[in-house]
Amino acid sequence: MPHLTIQASPNVSISHEESLLKSLNKVLWDSGHFGKPTDIKARIIPIDTFLVGVENDEQAYGFIYAHLNLMPGRDSGVREQLAQLLVATIEDTLGEEQSGRASLQVCVEVEEISPIYQKKLLGS
Repeated sequence: MPHLTIQASPNVSISHEESLLKSLNKVLWDSGHFGKPTDIKARIIPIDTFLVGVENDEQAYGFIYAHLNLMPGRDSGVREQLAQLLVATIEDTLGEEQSGRASLQVCVEVEEISPIYQKKLLGS
């Protein structure tokens, strides 16, 4: 744990997806709130169809939504800090790449998962 899922509308330019994930994993690791770097798992899930607002906006608006799932026990201050770090990293990594293509919203949700969680490492 944690699990980080990124969803980006297709009008958002992410030229190097793996570099973005590496930057996000690194900022999480550097926060000091996780036991091992390999505990941090991230992925990007593509979105084919989207709409921002209620009108056909012709893709004038886009978004990146980051969802961070954590094991229970971190207080709201830590969760807020992690959310701020992710927003800042996304902005720093992708801000210049957008070059006016779309007005971009960056959204981060930090959530505790159920305490009933199982995992097993296969191979090593």
